[in-house]
Amino acid sequence: MNTFGQIFRLTTFGESHGEAIGGVIDGLPAGIVVDYDFVQNELDRRRPGQSAITTQRRETDKVRFLSGIFEGKSTGTPIAFVIENNDHRSSDYDELREVYRPSHADFTYEKKYGIRDYRGGGRASARVTISRVVAGALAKIALSQVGISIKAYTSQIGTVALNHDYSHYDLKKAEQNSVRCPDEIVAEQMETLLRQLQGEGDTTGGIVSCVIRGCPAGLGEPEFDKLNAALGSAMLSINAAKGFEIGEGWRAASSRGSEMNDSFVKQDAQTDRIGTVTNHSGGIQGGISNGEDIYFNVAFKPIPTLLREQETCDIHGHQTTIKARGRHDVCVVPRAVPIVESMAAMTILDFYLLSKTTMMI
Repeated sequence: MNTFGQIFRLTTFGESHGEAIGGVIDGLPAGIVVDYDFVQNELDRRRPGQSAITTQRRETDKVRFLSGIFEGKSTGTPIAFVIENNDHRSSDYDELREVYRPSHADFTYEKKYGIRDYRGGGRASARVTISRVVAGALAKIALSQVGISIKAYTSQIGTVALNHDYSHYDLKKAEQNSVRCPDEIVAEQMETLLRQLQGEGDTTGGIVSCVIRGCPAGLGEPEFDKLNAALGSAMLSINAAKGFEIGEGWRAASSRGSEMNDSFVKQDAQTDRIGTVTNHSGGIQGGISNGEDIYFNVAFKPIPTLLREQETCDIHGHQTTIKARGRHDVCVVPRAVPIVESMAAMTILDFYLLSKTTMMI
């Protein structure tokens, strides 16, 4: 499946070492003013080579829109776009032509399709996520017009983690350091760990946390299209994502109902707005948004490409060893932050447009 969404839809194409990465966006309402600088800034946040702890592949990641925008506004028709690949070094992967890299998609892709692009992982490469960031940027622009904002940040890298949830931090500070953590002291500890692992040729995982503010009550379906399930599906479609929890998540499993229940109260006498005293549910109850902040965590595994020897086997079943060459991240988390935001934005916009369609019917 190369298409995401029901009304707001993104279809992606391209491989890591192909000519370009691109996509087609359908369902963006007409008349949305496209802030090109904002879109490019979102791409720059995901771009490789942005710091010493990320892959040093040099890509400008300049997006070129081909259709669906006229005089700076969306026309309501499909928006096609491309981002060229310029700095791919396919020769770094020649020795991988007949070898399965541990914990990569080499083996599973070959079993599924009978063929695989071994250059940088081909379609399985995280570079393909650049299309999601373009679509996510446009979704963010559309959502901002109805008062919905989305912000993600790094809450854990390896064993170094924040001690509090999002409400304790100024999330704008997350963009002031290379790991995108809103706590300066913890960010320094994370950077120290990554430099250490970089020197050892090793990698680590981490957690991206995300909060959605201003989401109206009533988005989502009560059975198979629950909003929390859709968000989970979107997040777990990101490369290297291995876990998803919303609200109190796993902590709720060891808690009592008296500790976890969110009591309702009238919050605004003038508008008769009803809200909850606490928000252990993470803004979603019964699969439907309740108007409170939606917050969740996404766990990412360590990048499997190590600059040290690993045991594996080749396509003929012969045991061998492998040591990666080329340019690679130590941890996917800092560059995954804008991708998490993009998937959240696309999901929320899709459900928002679905709710408007249902109301019309």
